Amino acid sequence: MRARALLAALVTSLPAWAVDPFTVRDIRVEGLQRVEPGTVFASLPFRVGDTYSDEQGAAAIRALFGLGLFSDVRLQVDGDVLVVIVEERPTVADVSFTGVKEFDNEVLRKALRDIGLTEGRPFDRALADRAEQELKRQYLNRSMYAVQVTTTVTPIERNRVNLNFNVVEGDVTKIRDIRIVGAQAFPEKTLLDLFDLDTGGWLSWYTKSDRYSRAKLNADLEALRSYYLTRGYLEFNIDSTQVALSPDKSSLTLTINITEGQRYAVSAVRLEGDFLGKEAEFQSLVRIQPGQAYNAEQVAETVKAFTDLYGAFGYAFARVEAVPEIDRERNRVTVVLRGQPSRRAYVRRIHIEGNNRTRDEVIRREFRQLEAAWYDSDKIRLSRDRVDRLGFFTDVRIDTQEVPGAPDQVDLVLTVVEKPTGNLTLGAGYSQAEKLSLLAGIQQENVFGTGNYLGLNVNTSKFNRQFVLSTTNPYFTDDGVSRTLDVYYRTTRPLDAQDGDYRLVTPGASIRFGVPFTETDTVYFGIGVEKTKIEPGDRMPEAYNVFIRDFGSSPLSVPLTVGWARDERDSALVPTQGTLKRANGELGVAGDTRYVKASAQYQQYIPLNRKFTLAFNAEAGWGKGLGGKPMPLFKYFYGGGLGSVRGFEQGTLGLQSALTNSNSNDKAYLGGTKMVLLNTELITPFPGAGNDRTLRMFGFFDIGNVYAPDQKFTLTDLRASAGIGISWISPVGPLRIAFAKPVRKQAGDKTQTIQFQIGTAF
Repeated sequence: MRARALLAALVTSLPAWAVDPFTVRDIRVEGLQRVEPGTVFASLPFRVGDTYSDEQGAAAIRALFGLGLFSDVRLQVDGDVLVVIVEERPTVADVSFTGVKEFDNEVLRKALRDIGLTEGRPFDRALADRAEQELKRQYLNRSMYAVQVTTTVTPIERNRVNLNFNVVEGDVTKIRDIRIVGAQAFPEKTLLDLFDLDTGGWLSWYTKSDRYSRAKLNADLEALRSYYLTRGYLEFNIDSTQVALSPDKSSLTLTINITEGQRYAVSAVRLEGDFLGKEAEFQSLVRIQPGQAYNAEQVAETVKAFTDLYGAFGYAFARVEAVPEIDRERNRVTVVLRGQPSRRAYVRRIHIEGNNRTRDEVIRREFRQLEAAWYDSDKIRLSRDRVDRLGFFTDVRIDTQEVPGAPDQVDLVLTVVEKPTGNLTLGAGYSQAEKLSLLAGIQQENVFGTGNYLGLNVNTSKFNRQFVLSTTNPYFTDDGVSRTLDVYYRTTRPLDAQDGDYRLVTPGASIRFGVPFTETDTVYFGIGVEKTKIEPGDRMPEAYNVFIRDFGSSPLSVPLTVGWARDERDSALVPTQGTLKRANGELGVAGDTRYVKASAQYQQYIPLNRKFTLAFNAEAGWGKGLGGKPMPLFKYFYGGGLGSVRGFEQGTLGLQSALTNSNSNDKAYLGGTKMVLLNTELITPFPGAGNDRTLRMFGFFDIGNVYAPDQKFTLTDLRASAGIGISWISPVGPLRIAFAKPVRKQAGDKTQTIQFQIGTAF
């Protein structure tokens, strides 16, 4: 009976599939709900008036299924009319999640959009399966191997479905053990210290270093490989990595199998190929040291230096290979550097991608490589560095692309990843006199994508308040001369002020121009005007009465300023090497005050090893009154506290003045005309934080002082302190907390054990 029924079904279906060719008079589509008829007609391989055949019918069915919009497609012939019957796949109306704690829902929705599942898109079971796998992959990236995902599909009206993914996250899978099998030349502990992954510590909740991640493991394996290759183990190899999960998926064990090989020393370095007749110039770039252990970093540096030198001559497609000739009997290796310049090229176009906010001109004006000019790798590298130094991007990359059909032309593609350029700076200090003082600042380094800077700083202290508005146009002229405008208003009252006590009011403004003399040196020239009004009152320092006698109660100052800066640190936030140099001068040329003032700063960071950094900061300042008058009190240097000698209260070093109408022995702190400061820090990752550079600990030793005009510089007057501190790159800026104890002080000094501030260094 079943056989006869199947035979009958086949016979009745033959006319639908086996038809004689005919001319199509009309095409009718049935079953559409949301899909436009034009979409169906455009996919059919025939039109009205064409001759229809079975082959064309099969092609039409394949094309319609290929759209991914239909769950069923059939063709029927009604005379010379072709009827296309479709059944649309349901569309996704809503995607929701339950049980999700580790992720924000929008992060998971974006992951599903990337695989094609989102509201309004057609749905089928295969897509749901891919979605489940993608969600599991997101959790696996966070070392949550026990995760379970269940999909619930709820049909609703108009052939739509709601999707709900119920997630049972389970516990985080922790790394229980990491083993390196095959290590003989170095202790296993030494090699494991290279890894960011570890078995956890008391700060693992912050660093998450005990969570397995394939990306982190790959980075650690590269660090391991580099460690061996820079110490002569030319044939070092990572044979395999094994990840073993515990039965309950709560922990895992990593096993890394390695083959160290023999240690090789470099016997010679030889150049082969075409070096443009400049062999001596190329030879001077060789970083490989014969007689020492083979060092892959030196080889890579040499290859890069050769490639860059070829590029400086316009050879954009130069190839440099380092080929080791190994003598295994003597454990020696000869490094052969083969160079082939290929052809010279010039830059046709420079394309910029990724700058959704920053204007093209802001980036292009930093370029030193020009379009229609010969390719120059030095200028391209300098252009990349200048764009990176703008501070607007987290990543800056330049790629070279060949121009089809033009072997002597290339296009440069600059790709940037923008970052938020608004900064919030918060500071706080506490002293017995002033209690809690707050400092707030808002800066926007790239206003409306123009590259201009706009900053507002407000000090809300009860006794020292200030308002500063600053704006900088880095390209005030086409030659790169910058212009900075500052407007400020400051008021100062004594720390123990009562109603009616004196205060100082200082409004002012300044303009400053920065002139680039070289690619790394900029000299600043400026002029300002400010008026300081002294409103007398009780307990005013006697020095202010002397000042009023010399300059009046509302002296006007017109200072000329000049400055220079060079920043060669590897990072402004967490530097580990490089230097920072600054010098500034100020000359009162008009108004009621005449004076000269100069200061200089030098910072250096020395990497001792992968974890420890030694940092030095030295500052000096000097000032003098002109025209037979003393230096104005308001131009004095101040010392003590963060940014100076820690462990002493902010601004309490230097000249002290008695108070008028006061029966107490209280003194006012005025600073001095000479200043010297030296800070030394030993910086290391915070214990338990692994190699995380955003959280670091440092020990420090500070020494310095501020000297009165008639006080000679003597070593015995220097104040000194020592202590430890914590540095954290917090979401609102760099936070530094210092626990300091003075080791050299004098009677009357005000000390402070704990100090902290956000947005400062040293």
